[in-house]
Amino acid sequence: MADTLTPADIDLSLYPEGTELDSENRLLIGGCPVAQLAAEYGTPAYLIDEGALRRTARDYIRAFTSRHPRSLVLFASKSFPSASVIGVLAQEGCGTDVASAGELGLALAGCADAGRAVFHGNAKTDEDISAAVRARVRYIVIDNLDDVERLARLAQSPVPVLLRVSPSLDAKTHAAMMTGHDSSKFGIPADQVEDVITEIRRQPMVDLRGLHAHVGSQLLDLAQFEAAVTALAEFERFGVYDFGGGLGVRYVREDEAPSVEDYAEALVSAVHRKLGTDVELLVEPGRSMVARNGITAYRVVTVKRGVRSHAAVDGGMGDNLEVSLYGQPFQPSVIDRSGPAETVDIVGRHCESGDRIAEQVQVVAPAVGDLVTVPVTGAYCYTMSNNYNTALRPPVVFCDQGSARLAVRRETFADLLRREQLIGSPVEAGG
Repeated sequence: MADTLTPADIDLSLYPEGTELDSENRLLIGGCPVAQLAAEYGTPAYLIDEGALRRTARDYIRAFTSRHPRSLVLFASKSFPSASVIGVLAQEGCGTDVASAGELGLALAGCADAGRAVFHGNAKTDEDISAAVRARVRYIVIDNLDDVERLARLAQSPVPVLLRVSPSLDAKTHAAMMTGHDSSKFGIPADQVEDVITEIRRQPMVDLRGLHAHVGSQLLDLAQFEAAVTALAEFERFGVYDFGGGLGVRYVREDEAPSVEDYAEALVSAVHRKLGTDVELLVEPGRSMVARNGITAYRVVTVKRGVRSHAAVDGGMGDNLEVSLYGQPFQPSVIDRSGPAETVDIVGRHCESGDRIAEQVQVVAPAVGDLVTVPVTGAYCYTMSNNYNTALRPPVVFCDQGSARLAVRRETFADLLRREQLIGSPVEAGG
């Protein structure tokens, strides 16, 4: 372990492609000094490298369409439900994967094309189905027989659908990220698929076009995607196949993850072998589209040293639930200065002992006021941000070629009060 750390010791391979240090050893994201962004927009803040995000989208589309021209890359909007993020990816040619009327509305607000949207959900309401039908999404994914009943009742003309199959695969990932096993709440068990297909075909308003399977999230073994193809090949042939998302990413220096090129090669090769070369192929990347392209900036509020040293920052599980929910490790850094190395826990400000961002990490010995950055927070952190302890949710700032733009402003206390309906008589100040 090092005795002294400098800005050059930060593992920039975890940060958005193109992240660098300037001549003063300041960390730049999208060409913008993080320190200046923190001064202008405050902390905590989600910082997105717009150029890197666009490049990732182009890389994804090229990786699939070069191997299989009838491919459509759909951004899993749940991973970063922002109209600006969805809009930027739509500009680059991505479709959108949505799972509620709200996500669909957000996608349309971001100028996404409904004709390139696929509508998911294991518990779609009448409102959800009606919104998808009105918008004329590309496909509605049937997850259960109640979806069939609702669609048959609400649709005025035939609606193209895909049937989600639970492929009976135990993904090598966190249990909460497994979606394709026998007891999953998602999809139709393999032994019921034929009966559900028969029922769908009895409904003139439900036009079955293909099958869908999603094994899980944060998958690092490409064989699991190939196994999903094999599972769907057991059924009759269709013209459309959607294999969801799930490609994993690196979160810390020691991690290894497949490239988008390797993923596309493995999946397309399996599709060509098992399902043919002329099918429409859909994929739904979320985490692997946005995770590395976003970081979170915090400021150290207090430091406690003892048997175990703690540096508490001005955010935590209110803006990053991945640690508490999945035990996800992260690799934070104290930025923009050199100093003695110290092993500390980076903890949050919330009233939970489990509110930790990283445990026993080596950083420049932290001091009050230091800036701390956490890379690979572009997926699901904003999604699951919350108001624990009435914390205000952070802003989202897009950075590109040295310029910054506010995509989502910081939440205010007035925003929270706007939803409150006081029961009883108002309490007068000082009364």
